[in-house]
Amino acid sequence: MDLSRIRNFSIIAHIDHGKSTLSDRILEITGAVDGREMRAQYLDSMDLERERGITIKAQNVRVDWNDHVLHLIDTPGHVDFGYEVSRSLAACEGVVLVVDAAQGIEAQTLANCYLALENDLEIVAVLNKIDLPAADPDLYASEIESVLGVPAEKILRISAKTGDGVDDLLDAIVDQIPSPVGDAEAPLQGLIFDSHFDQYRGVVSSIRVMNGVLNSGAKLRFLQTSATHEAEEIGVRLPSSTPVDSLGPGEVGYLIAGIKDVGQAKSGETVTTASKGSDEPLPGYLDPKSMVFCGVYPVDGDEYPDLRDALDKLKLNDASITFEPETSGALGFGFRTGFLGLLHMEIVRERLEREFDLSLIATAPSVEYLITTTGGDEVRIDNPSELPDMSDVEQIAEPMLTISILSPAHYTGPIMELCQTRRGSMDRMDYLSPERVELVYRIPLAEVVTDFFDQLKSRTQGYASLDYEPAGYEVAKLVKVDILLNGQQVDAFSMIVHREKSDDYGRRMTEKLRELIPRQLFDVPIQAAIGGRIISRETVKAKRKDVLAKCYGGDITRKRKLLERQKQGKKRMKSIGRVEVPQEAFVSALRLDD
Repeated sequence: MDLSRIRNFSIIAHIDHGKSTLSDRILEITGAVDGREMRAQYLDSMDLERERGITIKAQNVRVDWNDHVLHLIDTPGHVDFGYEVSRSLAACEGVVLVVDAAQGIEAQTLANCYLALENDLEIVAVLNKIDLPAADPDLYASEIESVLGVPAEKILRISAKTGDGVDDLLDAIVDQIPSPVGDAEAPLQGLIFDSHFDQYRGVVSSIRVMNGVLNSGAKLRFLQTSATHEAEEIGVRLPSSTPVDSLGPGEVGYLIAGIKDVGQAKSGETVTTASKGSDEPLPGYLDPKSMVFCGVYPVDGDEYPDLRDALDKLKLNDASITFEPETSGALGFGFRTGFLGLLHMEIVRERLEREFDLSLIATAPSVEYLITTTGGDEVRIDNPSELPDMSDVEQIAEPMLTISILSPAHYTGPIMELCQTRRGSMDRMDYLSPERVELVYRIPLAEVVTDFFDQLKSRTQGYASLDYEPAGYEVAKLVKVDILLNGQQVDAFSMIVHREKSDDYGRRMTEKLRELIPRQLFDVPIQAAIGGRIISRETVKAKRKDVLAKCYGGDITRKRKLLERQKQGKKRMKSIGRVEVPQEAFVSALRLDD
């Protein structure tokens, strides 16, 4: 295919600014989908995406417009899926940046725009939702010009819902986004930018051909793993998967090579021909750094191998997950799993339960701490139970974030109060316009991963938006709070918290567990401790069995003997009795912040 007739682009925006709706209209206007088959969020294939109304996985589709072939990639908007966006941009020459004409620039708009600029991509700016009564396109066009430097007169105004202006946008994509470069005569170089596992066909990879030609039936070599496979089927998504004989430079499609081992077709892999192929791998991707960690355990211990297989298959489709085996005295065998954020953690857990039919327990989220021992060694831990004895610890450093909050100016007070109670320090405050303000704070990651986003939304009636990026480590006064049941430590409930908040955490946890743990035949003390110091205690009172029920009158010494025997039995039971924590109690207790 003539390279000058190809355009590869992504649609990027903040959450709910209309990316998926715009994709729907493009599919409809270009005739890629028949009007009878059209449905909302057409490219969002997961039930989870439809239920939540968000895009989780980037999807690509090929459409025709005015003798040109357009490869469209619809990307997620939430900050937790930024890695998904960055992978998609490697397969493009330009982006369509969508801004809501009723809300203006939000935090993720800026983050995604800077991502596109880092990748040297052409930006086509669009104001969407001009049909809304609250839309003010002139105001937000001048805001985009002042913040992003895109001339106001070049910003297109459309309504993805009604289709108004989408034809002009498609023309602008053809005019402004450059065509790809590549040499059809050169050795094959193809970049895998996404994959998923199909139980009947094996690994299905999304691929962008950079140089050379990918032919169906060709013997292929994967440069990272040095494995060779045959291209059983190559094709394009129209949006239904349609096989083709070959893909040339600049084209985007899919590849099925009968791969059953999920580790052999990772994102960022370079594909070439087995003979006379290229030895030069493409740049690929940086591995994403997990920010939030939690233990994931099967409710039924026999499902442990199934959980391992499920995580392997899901990692192929979502390369940002990390996991390694771990054991817990309370929960048995499971995996310490790393995520990019809380929403990411929630989505992955739900996908594991739905797509692989598992019942799971997730421990409280924690972050990765940097421990300096008295011997001068540095140790990284992401599980509170791995913390060395405090007598061997010189200092603990916690990960920090730089967070950017965009909000209407009259919510500035509640936002500042929230950030200060979470140990945040302000870097700067900028007014984008008289009505809108950007607040930049440096704040510990551990304070953000619990319920910071929910609190921010409730204090600003949903108008504030949040973006964040890692900002190194900082030494803090942190302690580990252990929970003891009947003198036995329960590792799943251990938490590393700031010294000032430790008493509050210990008190809340013991109170909650007192309500959740069933009564035993003996008193069960529930204690929160820092090292050897108990900071809070609650007691689950014993069940009482009436051993005197059979005694009608008679000698008092007989009654005393029975009561004494019961007392001795309880004492013996307490010394050997182990308190079993029911699964529901774990799930409820770990939702402490709810």
